[in-house]
Amino acid sequence: MHLKGSCHCRKIRFELEAPHPVPFNRCYCSICRKTAGAGGFAINLGGLADSLRVEGREHISIYQAAVLNDAGEETAVSPLRRHFCRHCGSPLWAWDDRWPELVHPHASAIDTPLPKPPELVHLMLASKADWVSVERGPNDRTYDHYPEESLADWHRRLDLES
Repeated sequence: MHLKGSCHCRKIRFELEAPHPVPFNRCYCSICRKTAGAGGFAINLGGLADSLRVEGREHISIYQAAVLNDAGEETAVSPLRRHFCRHCGSPLWAWDDRWPELVHPHASAIDTPLPKPPELVHLMLASKADWVSVERGPNDRTYDHYPEESLADWHRRLDLES
């Protein structure tokens, strides 16, 4: 599926091809919650990095989060690079050099109408803030950490690949 997206102030516009465009994966980790803040979770899609075209690249900032232990001490730096608009703060996409062929746009930045998922995956619930309520549907799956099923496998299982 061809997707177009932008930040809130429209200084950055982007487009890409996404074989995995259904916004189903809700991450409740502290990094996603604090950097994206979308109701206590972030939703990322699966796109092809070599198809990403960006207008306004000079307005992008990149954040690599510190990985913290339970005592709040930094133990590492996340390899995931979170791209956002340095003017309005909109989260745009994430990229990780461990999977250089993929880019993960935030569903919140996509302007193209997205398909509604038949079920949701709520992950990293062990990191969920106490104030966040998980609105779980009858077919939804929940995980304290990461599920075994990948983004691509989920789309394949439900015959949702574009």
